[in-house]
Amino acid sequence: MGNCCGVPKTAGDVPKKASDVPKKAGDVPKKAGKKKQNPVHHNHSVNGGHKQKHAPSVLHDPTGRDIKVRYELGRELGRGEFGTTYLCTDKETREKFACKSILKKKLRTVVDIEDVRREVEIMKHLPKHPNIVSLKGTYEDGKAVHLVMELCKGGELFDRIVTRGHYTERAAATVIKTIVEVIQVCHNHGVMHRDLKPENFLFSNKKETADLKTIDFGLSMFFKPGDKFSEIVGSPYYMAPEVLKRHYGPEIDVWSAGVILYILLCGVPPFWAETEQGIAKAIIRSVVNFKRDPWPKVSDNAKDLVKKMLEPDPKKRLTAQGVLDHPWVQNAKKAPNVSLGESVRARLKQFSVMNKLKKRALKVIAEHLSVEEAAGLKEGFDVMDKNHKGKVNLDELRVGLHKLGHQVPESELQIMMEAGDVDGDGYLNYKEFVAIGIHLKKMDNDEHLRKAFEFFDKDKSGYIEMEELRDALTDEVDMREEVVRAVMQDVDVDKDGRISYYEFATMMKAGTDWRKASRQYSRDRFNNLSINLMRDGSLKPKDDHAR
Repeated sequence: MGNCCGVPKTAGDVPKKASDVPKKAGDVPKKAGKKKQNPVHHNHSVNGGHKQKHAPSVLHDPTGRDIKVRYELGRELGRGEFGTTYLCTDKETREKFACKSILKKKLRTVVDIEDVRREVEIMKHLPKHPNIVSLKGTYEDGKAVHLVMELCKGGELFDRIVTRGHYTERAAATVIKTIVEVIQVCHNHGVMHRDLKPENFLFSNKKETADLKTIDFGLSMFFKPGDKFSEIVGSPYYMAPEVLKRHYGPEIDVWSAGVILYILLCGVPPFWAETEQGIAKAIIRSVVNFKRDPWPKVSDNAKDLVKKMLEPDPKKRLTAQGVLDHPWVQNAKKAPNVSLGESVRARLKQFSVMNKLKKRALKVIAEHLSVEEAAGLKEGFDVMDKNHKGKVNLDELRVGLHKLGHQVPESELQIMMEAGDVDGDGYLNYKEFVAIGIHLKKMDNDEHLRKAFEFFDKDKSGYIEMEELRDALTDEVDMREEVVRAVMQDVDVDKDGRISYYEFATMMKAGTDWRKASRQYSRDRFNNLSINLMRDGSLKPKDDHAR
């Protein structure tokens, strides 16, 4: 949930009951259709932008108040920007579900509350479909909102692909047909998804015949034909050019599916660069490379579909129905069943796991500070913790970092707080603050990187070898041998089968993990990028929405 922007200004702009929910495209909830959106929301709250002081009621018509009357909450399955997902068991039937619990403390503004309401209303509004995760019930107590949903146990799309012995056009055609059928259902019911990416598609179970399901509608919006939106949202790799121009409609979903198809066929994104500005420029240029391996052996029909889905002009881009009518999709079962090559599978694998070691290394750095460094951080924490509560809130963190000389943008400060607040209570205790403190300086300090490297290099050989890498990733990833080898392949630049300190440091200092980019980070950074691109001539505004 919760990764959502571009919303109506008042709580009345989301459907309150079933009768207010649109039945087909064009019938959007009252007041939502003609509402123009601002590119950036600076004051998301009522009363002149003041944040909510109390935890108001979030859901209009929850199934119940106490989720524990019917369900048992078990182990944590995942953690997001606003909430945590738990394994959830029906006490009577013993059937397993997923429960996304969203702390009300995290819903700091009216907009945050509307985001949750709209996600729930969209999931209720969409018809039962084999490829859309179903909502089983909603609960709200004094502390949290709980969404009980179908449990998908089969893993992410790319992870399933890379476990196969080979990958073919036929497999890609089957996957993209499913994804675009979901888009068509959404569009036919007046819903624009806005965040289609491989991580948002999970298999229902581990069987080969398992359904592929769309799981996240946190960025989705109701729309009417002709509506245009201006909020920059989504994940950079999959972002359509008109999103950067801040003037877009549901056509962006087909673009995102086109990006997924390109990756499925060759293993890398079509628009790639080392910097945010470079990625944005590549998207605006929209030049699709069909020269690299394996494109010469990909069928002309497949390449034709990719071109038409990645058409930069949304008016000329294929609709969801147009994609489903395309010969390559129509004849998906007849698409070439010849392997696209191990290189494609290897690249997909790397794309799926490339940051696992990096995340583990950051934990090690935070956990293995010297006494002097720890003392320095303790002093900084004490500066912020004026009342000696043993914890600091966002405002105290902001003021304290400023006093310590750290000029952290508001958008990144919020992300740091969300990332550091492991127990989700709205505060950072000292241990959580340590991770934040090391985040502020870890990449510029070779001594910190050296300590992390030495932690992995158990035998002190000067290299992280395969067995040591396997041990390092034990708690982080599926321990299939091919996954560990994919990480090694990603970091081992000279391909000698081991990771030198130089290779390790290069990985740690390299770009951003775009796959987990949050709403706030994506919105603020790409709003700034769109302004910069206008200045250098790469991006020309279409109308007032784009300025």
